[in-house]
Order: sequence, then C-alpha cells, then structure tokens
Amino acid sequence: MDVEILARLQFAITVGFHWLFVLLTLGLAPIIAYMQARHVIGGNPRFERMTRFWGQIYVVNYALGIATGLVMEFQFGLSWSGLSAFSGNVFGAPLAMETLIAFFTESTLLGMWIFGWGRLPKVLHMLLFWLVTATAYASTYFVLVANGFMHHPVGHQVRDGVAYLTDVAALLTNSNAINAMWHIIAAALVAGGGFVAGVSAYQFFRRTKEVPFFLSSARAGLAVAVPFGIVNAESGFRQIPALHLAQPMKMAVLHDVLLPEDRGHYTVDQVQAMMAARFGPGDYAPPGWIANAYDIMMTSAFFIVVFSLLGAAFLIRDVLARSRGAALVVMAIVPIPFVASTLGWLVREVGRQPWAVYGELLTSQARSPVGAGTMLASLIGFTVLLSALAVTNWCLIARYAHRGPRDTDLGSPAGPPSPEPAMALHL
Repeated sequence: MDVEILARLQFAITVGFHWLFVLLTLGLAPIIAYMQARHVIGGNPRFERMTRFWGQIYVVNYALGIATGLVMEFQFGLSWSGLSAFSGNVFGAPLAMETLIAFFTESTLLGMWIFGWGRLPKVLHMLLFWLVTATAYASTYFVLVANGFMHHPVGHQVRDGVAYLTDVAALLTNSNAINAMWHIIAAALVAGGGFVAGVSAYQFFRRTKEVPFFLSSARAGLAVAVPFGIVNAESGFRQIPALHLAQPMKMAVLHDVLLPEDRGHYTVDQVQAMMAARFGPGDYAPPGWIANAYDIMMTSAFFIVVFSLLGAAFLIRDVLARSRGAALVVMAIVPIPFVASTLGWLVREVGRQPWAVYGELLTSQARSPVGAGTMLASLIGFTVLLSALAVTNWCLIARYAHRGPRDTDLGSPAGPPSPEPAMALHL
C-alpha cells in the first residue's frame, strides 16, 4: 500500500479523534464557568450542583483528550519529519506555546480547581476555572497559527530549502488563522451547548425528578447553541473570499461539483493549468469528494439551527420537560455539531492537498522516509489506542449523564437535592 496514503490516513485518524475531545472541551468550558459564576455571585445552590455535574464530565473528557493529544504528537514526529525540517523554524514557536499552555498552565489550573473545592475561597476557585477556559482558547489559537501557516504561509523567508521566521506579527495575525479561530469558537460553543441541552433532554425523556436542575441546564445550553449556530455559519461564509485568493484550487473543486453552472469563478482545469505553469507538471486538484463533505456539512449546520430553535421554543412554551417528542428533538442536536465539524475539518485539510504547506511544500516531500510496514503497524496501533480512549470517554460520559447530579464525584459530595420544589409533571 502507498506509504503516503498510510501516513495521511494516520494523520486524519489521530487528529480527527483528538479534535472530537477538543471540541467538547472548548464548548463546555464557558458554560461551566457561567454556571459557577451564577453560584458564587448569585448564591443559588442549584448552580453549584450544575457546576459539579457538568464539571465532572468536562474533567473526564479533558483527561482522555490529553491522552489523544500525546498520541497525535507521536504520529507527527514519526510520519512528518520533512514538514518539521522545512517549517519547524516557523511554527515550532506557536506549537511550543500551545504545549506550555495546554499541558502545563491549563492542566495545572484545572488540577487546582478540581482539588480546590471547599479549600479555596469561592471567588478564587471560580476565577481558576475562568482561567482554565481562557487558556483552553489560547491553546487553540496557537495551534491555528501553526495550521494557518500551512494553509497561507506568511511572515517567513525560504533559504536553502528551509523556511525561517522573519515577521512574528504577520504569523500571529495570519488571516487564515484568525478567521478559522472565530469559526472554531462558534462550532465548539454549538457542540457544547447542544451537548448540555441534549443530555438535559435525555433526562426529561427518562422522566427525571430533577426537573428544575435540567431545565436550567437546558436553558444554558440552548442560550449558547442558538446564537452561535448562526455565528458559525456566518464565520464560515466569511472565509470564502480569502480562500478564492489563497487556495483557488479548493474553491474551484467546490464550485465545479456543487455549482457547475456558475462560471463566475475559475474551473478546476483552469487552476490546474495555472499551477502547472507555476510549479511544474503534477496533479494539483484535491479529491472531488470534499464537495460532498461540504454539502453534508452545510446541511448539518441547517439542522443544528432548526433543532436549536425548536428546543428554545419548547423551553419558552414549557413543554420540554413534559413531552418525550420534544425531548427527542433536542437530543438530536448532540451528534450533529460533531459530524459537521469533522466534515469541515476534512474539507479544510484535504482541500489543501497535494500541499503540506500551500504552494511551498508538497505532502510527498513532507512525510518521513518510513517503510510501508512500519507505517501500517503504527497506523493500526494508533487507531486501536485512540478507539479505546474514545470508547472509554464516551462510556464514562454516558454513565455520568445517565446517573444525573446525585452523588457527584467532583469535589465533596453535593448532598441531597436543594429544597426547591420539583415541577409537577402532567403526563
């Protein structure tokens, strides 16, 4: 089997698995920070229980997500030494910053938050999680700075086949990275908000007695998912004009498949001819299936907005806790953002092919000189390990989601439900 295909498949699997963990981490963090602030500032004990319940799910996902990140680092060093040799001087710094922030600062702050329940002043304890949230997003930014360079290389100079950083400001303000950052923030908040609302709806489907608890949770989740579903679509469309200039072949493939009658843009054949004239003979078109992935992604985004709006309407009309049908609609939100985000990642990364660094380093030049047997063995090993981590994560999350807020593991026991009266259910 072709070694390059194996290396690319390995990269897709390791990064794809890791991204699912990151997406939920980024989406849950601001919601949990809000819940704890409502408790500390407003004194509502329900929000303390909510912080503990959703916080324990966050901690499980974060811990296992770190493990998937380590696997990703191993495959990066094993399979893509050519990329490091060419551009390590440029994006080595942002990746180092990401490591310092995520693996040291963020994890230290999170550990202090986990073990600080009842030991630290409430305001300080609350601020710790706000710092956890801020460092999570800062970590994402530095990853996108490195990734943005691969899509739109700026702020560097190539000497003797090696890229050297010449303009730090240009690298940090790369339009490709900034636009992607806003898009990812919105996608993560939709995923996190939809997850919180969906788990709450699952409890209503099971006829939970913790109605006020999960109504407040569903409101918090949908309050995030609804507006950021719209922001996500807008930030995605905002990237299109820049892509026409920076990656014309990707846009040509999307237009040729999705809008073949629209001749206001370059066709694949036209861009192929221009790139062959500039870079020499070769096939510079990514696979056409990215257009189908893009189409499914856009359809998924539509359903996210529709289901979120229906969920908000159910809350306003006070039927979510009473109707299993309404609960099923909101539960349907949970997987869609993860599917849409994965498809969006595939469109972004596969659409860059055959370039590792667009216009400067081919993927064939970026991979390591590793034999097919070694690459296949590492692919199987990484896939098995990542699948085990993912299944463990999903089983633990499902266990906590099913058990509900009683006997929360995070911090000291949350105690019995607050004395607020449960909402009467007329079935």
